Amino acid sequence: MTDPKDFEEPEEGREVGGQGSGANASGPAAGAGDAQDADELTVDDILNTAPSDDALAEDAAEDAALADAEHTLLVDLKRLQAEYANYRRRTEDQRGVEIQRAKGEAAKGLLPVLDDLDRAAQHGDLQEGTPFAAIAEKVRSVAERLGVVSYGEKGDEFDPQQHEAIFQQPTPGVEKTVVLEVVEVGYRLGDVELRPAKVVVAVPAE
Repeated sequence: MTDPKDFEEPEEGREVGGQGSGANASGPAAGAGDAQDADELTVDDILNTAPSDDALAEDAAEDAALADAEHTLLVDLKRLQAEYANYRRRTEDQRGVEIQRAKGEAAKGLLPVLDDLDRAAQHGDLQEGTPFAAIAEKVRSVAERLGVVSYGEKGDEFDPQQHEAIFQQPTPGVEKTVVLEVVEVGYRLGDVELRPAKVVVAVPAE
């Protein structure tokens, strides 16, 4: 009969084999770990790496390109702002001109009525408290709200830009041309001349 002890390994063989396999197992693993540690780079290694000249030149070129682009955009923005400011100013000026023109057209329609009221006042037809006087006051109030201003009075110095001389009368003692009589008053609306004043002027006698 076969004894089971014949199949058991010697104690020394097991110990030697165990130690040998352990040594074989640990030896290559340790060597691979050392090689992997040697190949890996840390964050400090990357940050402390000095950039090359080509990299520095490329960064400088990118910075210059960005600076040029920012300057171009700034110039374009300033140009657009100036154009908008000019456009807005022209629009406001044109709007003011159109408003004055519209007011002037409306005021011109009132000038004959104002002339009739002046003639009625000279003839004493606008007595206070009468309906006619109340109507005249309302019409004149409308003209004032529009900004219509009358001018031309006796004794004013003659101004060909404001007065239309329909007759010249040589007058002794007069040293300069003055308004002797107002035939028809003039009207203006702001800087717009609606109608010059028609006057008789006194001129120095020869």
